[in-house]
Amino acid sequence: MSEASQPQVRSWRVDREILLRAQLSDFNRGAGDPTSRWGADGSFTRAAHTPEGPATVHLVCRSAESVVDCTAWGAGAAWLLESVPSLLGEGDDPSGFEPQHPVIAAAWHRFSHWRVPRSGLVMDALAPAVIEQRVTGQEAFAGYRRLVRRFGEPAPGPFGAKLFLPPRPADWARIPSWEWLRASVDPARSGALVRAAKVAGRLDQCAGLTLPQAHARLRAVPGIGIWTAAEVAQRALGDADAVSFGDFHVAKDIGWALIGRPVDDAGLAELLEPYAGHRFRVQHLLALAGHRRARRGPRMAPRTHLPMGTH
Repeated sequence: MSEASQPQVRSWRVDREILLRAQLSDFNRGAGDPTSRWGADGSFTRAAHTPEGPATVHLVCRSAESVVDCTAWGAGAAWLLESVPSLLGEGDDPSGFEPQHPVIAAAWHRFSHWRVPRSGLVMDALAPAVIEQRVTGQEAFAGYRRLVRRFGEPAPGPFGAKLFLPPRPADWARIPSWEWLRASVDPARSGALVRAAKVAGRLDQCAGLTLPQAHARLRAVPGIGIWTAAEVAQRALGDADAVSFGDFHVAKDIGWALIGRPVDDAGLAELLEPYAGHRFRVQHLLALAGHRRARRGPRMAPRTHLPMGTH
């Protein structure tokens, strides 16, 4: 058995409650995500390409003791284990966050243990975010699932065909046009992801930049707009202020929760202005607390290759 196939372990003790599903739900791209899975015991497993190679990490929380037991496999196992505290929000600083609205205060009281995660893996967050641009979650998750299973590879560890690594940047860049279309990913989104994959090295460096520098570098790639950069920053960069402007639901849901009616992005910016520096914190806390307006009308029809603007 090779050294890379041997499991590595660590336990991390923390001075706050850890609820893995609340903390890491954004890293699971829908039911059947080939790159991550929830266990019946509440454990979470995910596979990713790290700076030191491919790896899988399996997390189990002993909630009564505030201890997270971690097991990892693959060449990047040590890197993933070292990153677990950041992934679980250890680097996030909520000081200065003072809820001024009773709905936000109630959500914060209920989920005061939640912290903004930071995986440090930019392309890992960027690829699915691009696929999710301007389409329904159902369509995006299905497309991502198909592409990962077709162009990814089995993840390290004892998971067989149940867990996959996402494609490497070079593999994203080589996907033929017809395979994108079979996955219902139109040329605007596939083009944006291919362009990003070709400069993946520079984009991965965003993890070492200031947040304004990282956002600017991400958005310098044609097809990467404010929404996509925010989705990456929320997961990979630990950005507590990265609001999902441009999202089909976020502004409407937050408006409904705070003032009883949906708002647009301008209205959302006004509502969140008192929380500058913590605006994504507000967005996610409200989502965790279930503040979503009732969905009415038929679901959006799946789209395949419609033209679109930068998102």
